[in-house]
Amino acid sequence: MIKEKNEIKRAIRVWPTISKVLSTIHTEAQYNKMVNMLDELIDEVNKKADPIKESLIDTLGTLIKDYEDRNFEELKGGSIGVLKYLLAEHGLGQSELQEIGSQGVVSEILNGKRKLNLRQVVALSKRFSVSPSVFIDNN
Repeated sequence: MIKEKNEIKRAIRVWPTISKVLSTIHTEAQYNKMVNMLDELIDEVNKKADPIKESLIDTLGTLIKDYEDRNFEELKGGSIGVLKYLLAEHGLGQSELQEIGSQGVVSEILNGKRKLNLRQVVALSKRFSVSPSVFIDNN
């Protein structure tokens, strides 16, 4: 109990700084700021693995998903459903997704036989200007 109280006291001392990065998202401006931070962290981790940054990515992704769940209409079909929706919305075919792999790889992803990897998630989020979290299934 004493250890937990000390941890809480330390957290309260640094919370004014930390809360600027990690807190519940209430506005679109906060959402956009967090999505940009998440994108930057993913780029950094793609260059060099870092467990602390990966933990921060997970936390930011959770906060972003919470905001999206509260504010955006949910698309059916998880990450594949989102990808199919974005392809249709932009008038694209699977042959136009070379950044995530060959035609065969794209077909396997769209048919649920293969999951998106981190590189592909980053490429798709940049291509469609959306949060990487929309391409990550939590089940």
